[in-house]
Amino acid sequence: MTNLSCEEIKAFVPAKDYALSCEFYQQMGFELAWQSPEMAYFYHGDCSFLLQNFYNKPHADNFMMHLLVEDVAAWHQHLTAQGITEKYHVQMSEPCVQPWNMTDFVIYDPSGVLWRIGQNSDAE
Repeated sequence: MTNLSCEEIKAFVPAKDYALSCEFYQQMGFELAWQSPEMAYFYHGDCSFLLQNFYNKPHADNFMMHLLVEDVAAWHQHLTAQGITEKYHVQMSEPCVQPWNMTDFVIYDPSGVLWRIGQNSDAE
């Protein structure tokens, strides 16, 4: 049998206003590794995604990203301190414990993409 190992998987996140979304993700805490007029590569640590200069409302409204972090409270505090909800007119919830043994919160990006940012709970 051949080696079927994988090295990486990335999502292509849609952007209604590409420039605004690029700014949003940088303020959120992602590094911009490279950019073209049609796509941008963002990363934070070992996590990365591609932002595409493409928008389809039904697609964006049903697109969800999950970011697993070590300290969900720190991420929420960072985004709150950045004033990201006010600046970009987006919604963000408070962290809460979920039935699937995770504490998380959600934030929507300027295109309507939902991000679920969470950490695993200690409880078994």
